[in-house]
Amino acid sequence: MKSELDPGYSPINEGASLLMGGGAIGMFAYTYSGWRDETDSWKKTAYLGAALMNSPIMDVKGPDVAEFFSRICVNNFSKFSAGRIRHAIICNEKGQIMTDGVVMKIAEDTYRTYWLHPVLGYLVGKFGDEYNIAFEELTGKEYFFQIAGPKSKEIISACGGDIEDLRFAHHKMIKIDGKDVRILRLGMTGNLAYEIHGPMADAIEIYNHIWETGKDAGICKLGQQAYCMNHTEGGYPNINIHYPMPWFESENLGFEGFSDYLAAMPWFAFYNNARNLAGSVGDNLDVRFVTPFDVGWGGLIRFDHEFAGRDALEKEAADPGRTVVTLEWNADDIADIYASQFRGVDVEPCDFIEDRPNDVYYFGGAKFTYHADKVLDGNRKVGISVGRGVSNWFRRMISLCFIDPKYAETGKELKLIWGSPGTPQKEIRVTVARFPYLDFDRNNETE
Repeated sequence: MKSELDPGYSPINEGASLLMGGGAIGMFAYTYSGWRDETDSWKKTAYLGAALMNSPIMDVKGPDVAEFFSRICVNNFSKFSAGRIRHAIICNEKGQIMTDGVVMKIAEDTYRTYWLHPVLGYLVGKFGDEYNIAFEELTGKEYFFQIAGPKSKEIISACGGDIEDLRFAHHKMIKIDGKDVRILRLGMTGNLAYEIHGPMADAIEIYNHIWETGKDAGICKLGQQAYCMNHTEGGYPNINIHYPMPWFESENLGFEGFSDYLAAMPWFAFYNNARNLAGSVGDNLDVRFVTPFDVGWGGLIRFDHEFAGRDALEKEAADPGRTVVTLEWNADDIADIYASQFRGVDVEPCDFIEDRPNDVYYFGGAKFTYHADKVLDGNRKVGISVGRGVSNWFRRMISLCFIDPKYAETGKELKLIWGSPGTPQKEIRVTVARFPYLDFDRNNETE
């Protein structure tokens, strides 16, 4: 094994000002035209987003690359062909998701990965000497833009990109403004969406060219706040938005020494290094961790090879403990919680809700907050609600729920406990709704 991976590497050292916390050149902001306008853009026109410029990126190369990825992922990569994209999942021995992300096969023996590191980097060190592979760290060296919405294809074509033959879960090289870029057709919700990648030195030029070209089509800049809301509406549970990962709880679950590995790279460990656990679930971390079945990804698992968590997941496959649904929240109960802020100093208000249109709130602090609320049927705990957000398009407050499958019937009425332990708590009536909540035509045919 050969590796260019430095565990102490930080993208900040590369001068990548576009990464989280940056934005000096106007490509990364909390919001631009407001979250309502921005979340509506991908239903009406299209958005241009740079919220994932902080993505951990790593190339893995060599004749044994497919064998290595099959060893560490629940997926089987033996028939993974060049030009394709795969949603990869890595678990611990309990079957809990350690990370998930995108793998692109960009050449016969080269995989480019997004969001699998630092788990991938640790597994490089654990298993890499058994395989003829090499590694290259690219975080901070590649830009990462998203263009999604019904006019996204029109805008890219107007930029000069030939994408008529680009199917879902595929990628190819095109030119935009004379520059080579890699374009992916990969809307995680299954709707029309693309990603554009290239060397960081070209980022400003490509971003501005797409923005100027798309103005006539009504393109909208997408900020970080709106990005964090779309996954709930689209029915796509997302790491860090909907669930934490057991990075420091898996020492005896196939990841011995991972905590020490993370200590040497605090930038990459940020989301799980100092968690703030909000919501009525309290400090129960185990119920917040998820398996592929909890989030609706059981179909990605292939039990034809050995991988961490296989035994646990085979048992779960026979009788899954949770599945994922959408919850619609009762408007009157939401209003009552909001009104508690204005009943005078003699009344302790409930946790804020309406002034925060979603429950991803970490800017300005050293901790990342994970919010999860108990969901009950009568007095029986049946699931947890995560990723609460306001759907401006549908005029509803919704969330995802990891729930006992017996209670996953559409129209089922349940109740949710709002308020962290030790604060005023209130029951909110919720109803199991369609999943995914976004009911637009999906465009995720691969052939």
